[in-house]
Amino acid sequence: MSGLTTHVLDTMHGRPAAGVALRLCRGGEVLTRAVTNADGRCDSPLLTGEALAPGAYRLEFEVGAYYRGLGVILAEPAFLDIVALEFGIADAASHYHVPLLVSPYGYSTYRGS
Repeated sequence: MSGLTTHVLDTMHGRPAAGVALRLCRGGEVLTRAVTNADGRCDSPLLTGEALAPGAYRLEFEVGAYYRGLGVILAEPAFLDIVALEFGIADAASHYHVPLLVSPYGYSTYRGS
């Protein structure tokens, strides 16, 4: 099944990051907005079917607001406020999973399955 999915793991607390607002953009246009659920995942794929086209995309995660909401004291401005991941989709018939592992001071990502 083709599609684009994501999830967020809070490495500071060692758990899924629930309540992270995110946006998927392409060419400066916001395609969709979502908020992660209790498992740190979105309730449905961000893109599927014909909406998933080859090209360059950008996922923007509002991690500063997430950590502030948990009561974590961040500097102003926060070291990481919005984490933006730019990635490419080459094969629209494939599934792309883009996880974010994040703390207030660092993050990593990879192409998941």
